[in-house]
Amino acid sequence: MAKFTLRSFIVSAVLTAAIWFVLIPVQVVPASAQTCGDGCQPSEEDTCDGRPCAPPPTPVAPPPVTGADSSGGSIGGLANQRFNQMITNRVLGTVLLGVNEQVNCSDCVSAFGSAGSFSAGIHGRKEITPNLSLLAGIAYTQFSENGYSVTSAPIGAFALRYDFVDWGSSRPFFDVGAILTPFEKVRYSRNYMTSLGAVALTSATNSSDYGVYGRAGWVTRLSPRDEVAASIEVWQLWQRVAGYTDPMAAFNPFDATIATGTDRTNLVKFGGQWTHLLTPSIEGNVNGGWVQSFATHSGIVATVTGDGTVVPTIGSQGWFEYGGRLGFRITEGWVADLFVNGTLGPQPVGNTIHGGVGLRVNY
Repeated sequence: MAKFTLRSFIVSAVLTAAIWFVLIPVQVVPASAQTCGDGCQPSEEDTCDGRPCAPPPTPVAPPPVTGADSSGGSIGGLANQRFNQMITNRVLGTVLLGVNEQVNCSDCVSAFGSAGSFSAGIHGRKEITPNLSLLAGIAYTQFSENGYSVTSAPIGAFALRYDFVDWGSSRPFFDVGAILTPFEKVRYSRNYMTSLGAVALTSATNSSDYGVYGRAGWVTRLSPRDEVAASIEVWQLWQRVAGYTDPMAAFNPFDATIATGTDRTNLVKFGGQWTHLLTPSIEGNVNGGWVQSFATHSGIVATVTGDGTVVPTIGSQGWFEYGGRLGFRITEGWVADLFVNGTLGPQPVGNTIHGGVGLRVNY
């Protein structure tokens, strides 16, 4: 019996000791103790496991995007595009005024189409008196040059020519006329570089072109098969372009707003032409001349983010214009024409070529 009691006592003591140790409160680490890692603050002097606390990394701001000057410089490219547009519009309009035909010939009407710049229309001449003739035409055209694109443009042209036929085979002549393009749909491109890469933009707007000119020349009938002429022309051109802003783009940190404005230029052309009857049924014409611009004004006033207001300028330009035609007589009064016109010179005019075919009837 005594032995059982001793065993019970020992078991009770062991159980009591176990419960005592479980119920003793666990010593909590003081709140001021630090752990190594993100919890350390640079203002604290505590150490973590015997090592100083490392301060968190200081945020580094990304470098600023550069390229505002390049964006502003691209506005000069827009001015060049608009100057080229005026010149190309004029070159296409002179086809309606018989630039590839002889100075003096019978009444005629010609329907034509051209490529290089798409163009289709009709033009001709009508004798009002033995000395005075009316030259006129109308066409629809589309063309692209040097980064811009005219997607729709009706062109009309007319002129009066006074030819002193009563002076004989060698005599003076005079022209006055105009080229009218009252509505054009056009797209201009603008490209610039930034520190994060290139930006390319294409904007759509409307424009209108007008030109007036006077021409004085001398024509000589060398023989029944040959006519040569030399002349000087003076032109004044205007181009009105509606204002627009850069289109929405994923990346365009230095966007631009272009105000409505009018471009202007004046031209003088010294030219000549030769028309020769190659065979009884084939006629050829070559023409050309040097063109010089002066008093040119760009109507662009652009507001560019980061670069302020930009107003580009265009200096005087010089280039050569050329043209030619081969006429094949199909039957009496009917002629099929192959013709070409273009420019040769530095930018912004550059080297261009426009060729086409026509069917002409003389009456």
